[in-house]
Amino acid sequence: MRSFTFFERVSRAFRDHESQLKLVLLCTTVSGGGLLAYGEAVGASEAAVTDKKKVVVLGTGWAGTSFLKNLNNPRYEVHVVSPRNYFAFTPLLPSVTCGTVEARSIVEPVRNIFRKKKVDVEYSEAGCVKIDAANRKVYCRSNISNNLNVKEEFVVDYDYLIIAVGANVNTFNTPGVVENCHFLKEVEDAQKIRRTVIDCFERASLPSVSEEEKKRILHFAIVGGGPTGVEFAAALHDFVIEDLVRLYPGIKDLVKITLLEAGDHILSMFDKRITTFAEDKFRRDGIDVKTGSMVVKVSEKEISTKELKNGGEITTIPYGMAVWSTGIGTRPFIKDFMAQIGQTNRRAIATDEWLRVEATNNVYALGDCATINQRKVMEDIAAIFKKADKDNSGTLTVKEFQEVLDDICERYPQVELYLKNNQMNDIADLLKEPKGDVKKESIELNIEELKTALSKVDSQMKFLPATAQVASQQGTYLAKCFNRMEECEKNPEGPIRFRGEGRHRFKPFRYQDHFNLLALCFYHSLYVDMQGFSLVGQCFTHCYMIDCSSRYKHLGQFAPLGGEQTAAQLPGDWISIGRSSQWMWYSVYASKQVSGRTRALVVSDWIRRFIFGRDSSQI
Repeated sequence: MRSFTFFERVSRAFRDHESQLKLVLLCTTVSGGGLLAYGEAVGASEAAVTDKKKVVVLGTGWAGTSFLKNLNNPRYEVHVVSPRNYFAFTPLLPSVTCGTVEARSIVEPVRNIFRKKKVDVEYSEAGCVKIDAANRKVYCRSNISNNLNVKEEFVVDYDYLIIAVGANVNTFNTPGVVENCHFLKEVEDAQKIRRTVIDCFERASLPSVSEEEKKRILHFAIVGGGPTGVEFAAALHDFVIEDLVRLYPGIKDLVKITLLEAGDHILSMFDKRITTFAEDKFRRDGIDVKTGSMVVKVSEKEISTKELKNGGEITTIPYGMAVWSTGIGTRPFIKDFMAQIGQTNRRAIATDEWLRVEATNNVYALGDCATINQRKVMEDIAAIFKKADKDNSGTLTVKEFQEVLDDICERYPQVELYLKNNQMNDIADLLKEPKGDVKKESIELNIEELKTALSKVDSQMKFLPATAQVASQQGTYLAKCFNRMEECEKNPEGPIRFRGEGRHRFKPFRYQDHFNLLALCFYHSLYVDMQGFSLVGQCFTHCYMIDCSSRYKHLGQFAPLGGEQTAAQLPGDWISIGRSSQWMWYSVYASKQVSGRTRALVVSDWIRRFIFGRDSSQI
């Protein structure tokens, strides 16, 4: 017993002071005085930081967690407020619904994430109920009730506020959705769906239930043909075909899965090749795909749909379980905050290209709750012309415009996209359009001719989607800005201020439409075994970590379609569909886990599923 206690203490000490113990071993090997020098240096640096800025972070999702992981400036005192004390790897929620992956395998306590950081971080398990931007206060309500069954409320002051609370499910005010449908946004949602699926099979197995009632109970309806709805439909189909039919052989022929989509196609945000393949595969698998079906009402046992292809005919569908996955909506306290700052009639908080909320100086918003309001070139055309026309001649030469081109492309990325998409070699090709076929050196434009040259540029503006990939890269970008705040105040590194003097402190967060070479190498990995699984994972992990710059890099997206087949759409219009893409999916999702613990648990869950099948217990 004593030996066990000793090793337990050693293990606990190593986990708590892992980095320090590694340093002790290193310094002991190199010299005897190195360790003392390190200890004095750390103590001196920490003691020097006295005036700390208070940063309040709302949310522990992709954006908030990414910000916390990358913030390393000890000049900040961070207070995290979130109703959940963990980070959840949401892309694997459909796998949790069917027992492929356990819920504990995709969550990581946020205290584990920041406990080893040099930044002072405090966490409160609570939800934000109101933001007072004028007085820099956040009103919160505890997630835990006291002895009187009352949830405590408190107020947090801030110097900087980071809003990363994500979004609610958008029900479009459809009657009965909240009362009768399941959602798939949180871990608790996935666990509830898992219990309900098993419950439907158990109820249908009762001898007192009629044949017609069994068909209704075993009819699973999924509303929404986006990535989440499609992946859940595929996961549920595999769960039923590969596992449940063996446990419930008497009712296997009564199971039906229906996917309802109001649009003309499922996975409309993907390439048409993927959309066509997914629809054909689902029909072969027996999944009923109903496009052009808009849900107008959900009762306890029936879903009413409006058939847009048949003149708006209303039909009813009996169901046993319904899952609603049709987009995102705004949280109530976010609506209140938007009204305070004059951003009414918007779906999400509008920010500038530096993720700072418009009409504020110290509030930032990122992730699904916000959208970047990219500035148009034509709005600033007069300021651009004036800044470029250094000799105040009233005309602009190619040389003058070339001197500010890099700043223009950085500030207005649509200019760079326009040049690329129209195969223009340089700015002279753009400027000579309104002048005709003249020599490059002779091109001079007045402001009206410049407007003509840039009139179509704003058509190339791209807006970032509400995905985990975007939120994660935004969190990383904002953390790096905060890490270098003081340095960039003195030496700005951003583009020229066309409407003012000097430069912006940071480069803006912008879309970059390019093909990542590592992704290309990854796509061409034809040999995938257990060694290839590891190598490919490392490749894509490095590819994913390149988001440290100011540019959002789209690294592709997946659509698991069941039967160990996945569709992958990679940058550069590369499409991969099949079993090789499924291994790609395994590798990427394993490598992108937030910790080594969750990575090991997820991989072990996949191995368990391959050997023993999915867990069908009702827990």
